[in-house]
Order: sequence, then structure tokens, then C-alpha cells
Amino acid sequence: MTDVILTVLGILLILLLWVMLYDSNRFVVRRLNLSDRRIRKSVRAVVLADLHNKRYGKENELLLKAIREQKPDVILIAGDILTAHSGKSMEPAIHLLQALAGEFPVYYGNGNHEYRLKLYPQTYGGMAEEYGQALKEMRVDPLVNSHVDLEEYGITVYGAEIDKAYYKRFKQCQMEKGYLSQLLGEADNNRYTILLAHNPDYFPEYAQWGADLTVSGHVHGGVIRIPILGKGVIAPSLCLFPRYDGGIFREGRAVMLLSRGLGMHTIPIRLFNPGELWVVELAPEEDSAADQ
Repeated sequence: MTDVILTVLGILLILLLWVMLYDSNRFVVRRLNLSDRRIRKSVRAVVLADLHNKRYGKENELLLKAIREQKPDVILIAGDILTAHSGKSMEPAIHLLQALAGEFPVYYGNGNHEYRLKLYPQTYGGMAEEYGQALKEMRVDPLVNSHVDLEEYGITVYGAEIDKAYYKRFKQCQMEKGYLSQLLGEADNNRYTILLAHNPDYFPEYAQWGADLTVSGHVHGGVIRIPILGKGVIAPSLCLFPRYDGGIFREGRAVMLLSRGLGMHTIPIRLFNPGELWVVELAPEEDSAADQ
């Protein structure tokens, strides 16, 4: 009987290892359709988050192929395309962005890893300057507590870079009232507002500020997802079963798209949790029957 139990456990372990390797090296395409009366013209956006320098194919050709197949109008980036690691090459991130920026408008919101490069030059040396120069040469200007108006579409895209205090491990720091308005100014209620905000924990605050669509990442889908329940197990903050672990969330009419990301970092595995490439269709309200 003991031998049977050990054999079954061994088979289950091998299957789990296979799934882990499989999920850690693939991504799926997911879609979201939204409409609003303030949107002037339909737009298709591809969302990237938490690549962490990962390559799908030798030069990320599999990821680039999937993006091109969607025929996006714009690329939205929700941070952590690279990993802040002293001396580590940033080439995978730079090469991918060069390819994308040569074909599409790219709107880039920083994650905690891009922020960390700037915050600790004593640790990362000139990596922030090197990365910033590479982005400048490809004409990608990160939205660091700033915004850009997409007049053609009736949309404004903001990028929020919140303080390191909001990324503490083991606990969530309460966001001060009015903090986002101090960083970003006031949202224009006459325009459809997209907020690139890497940390999803503050979605209620983003919604209250005026974000119609928040695009986030950071949590990596909870690293391991429980089958059937579909719940993520752990966040990069090392908190168990995070409230916001991946997918679509709502606060009134405000929506958050929380990507499970494309790469790995703190806990370098994915289990029952493949990477995600999101495609968002935004349309004038009269052009779409209902939000999905």
C-alpha cells in the first residue's frame, strides 16, 4: 500500500513539474471589450505587463508575432518590462520595445522595477540612464505622473508612479486622501481616462480619482493558481491570496484590467498560471451593444 501511495505521489509531482515548466514558458491572449459615450473612435490596444526581460523565442519573435496578429492601434505598458538587477542585461526589454516602437505608438507606465533603477543609483549604477536613453532614442517617453491626450479617440492616458512606500512587503500601506490628485492633477470627466498604474492594490483609489480604465500588473497572477477556484496564491508583497490577483475588476463604472503578466521575478515559477497578452477594444457607446 505504501508503495502505491509513493508511486501516485511521484506521478503527481512529475505532472506538477511538467505543468510548471509548460506554464512558465507560454502565454495566452485574452480580450476585453468596453464602450463609452466619450470615446470618439474605436481603438484597439495591446497590453503588456511584467515581462521581466523574458524572451518568448530567441528574439521574442513569438511574442512579437502574437502582438502583430492583433493589429493594435496602440501599445499600453503597465510596467516591469525589465528586472532591476545590478549588472543584468536590459537587452531583451530594449530589443522588444525597439521593435514595437517602430510599428506602433507605445504608452509606457513604469513599474516598481523601472522606478527602483532611478531610486537606487548606488546599487544599479547607470542602468536608469542607459535605459532612459534607449527609450529616448526610440521616442518612447514614459508617463511618469504625466499624461498624453489621444485626441483622435477622445481618450487621455495617464501613468502613475507611486512612492516606494506603497510597495512594502507583508502589508498594504494606506494611500493618503488626495495623493493621486497631487501626483496627476485632476482627471477630466469629459474624456475617457486610462490609468497605467502598476500596483493594483489601490484600485478603489484609482477609481475614486477618476480612472475609467485602470491597467495594472505586478501580482503575476498570484504565481500559483488553485484549479477550479481560480485563485492566486501569493503576491510579490508575500501576502497570501491577494484580493486583486488577475482578471477584470469593477468599482461602480470603473474597470481594472489586471494582467497576470508575461514573466517572473520574486518567485520564478508559474503554475496553472500562463502569461497573458491582453487585447482591449474600446468603442463609442453607440458602436457596442454592452460592456463585456
